[in-house]
Amino acid sequence: MTSLLLRFTVLFLLATWLTGCGSRGAFTQTGQASFYADKFEGRKTTSGVAYRANKLTAAHNTLPFGTVVRVTNPRNHKSVKVTVNDRGPHAKGRIIDLSKKAARKIAIIDAGVAPVQLKVVKAATSPRR
Repeated sequence: MTSLLLRFTVLFLLATWLTGCGSRGAFTQTGQASFYADKFEGRKTTSGVAYRANKLTAAHNTLPFGTVVRVTNPRNHKSVKVTVNDRGPHAKGRIIDLSKKAARKIAIIDAGVAPVQLKVVKAATSPRR
């Protein structure tokens, strides 16, 4: 219960901070990225929309739904903009789960898990969950 309360408090504070940043947030993060397995195609995300492998979407544990994030692969400098519409990743040490299309654009499909850098480029217009 305490961990859940802490998680929601952090989410609320982050959402409040992001909306105060205007359209170009200063939030950045570095860590490991993975991508959704094919078995999730069509399943509902936490935001309620169906996951589609051919869309540029992502799961993040704290960023508000609708936040647009630039994800960069530092190994090849390829980047992609994705919209957060789900919660996750649920694997320890990972900071973002990408749709298959997004993972393909930054060339992490073969690796499965790869280092990335995140930068918020557009804060959500109305923070939700």
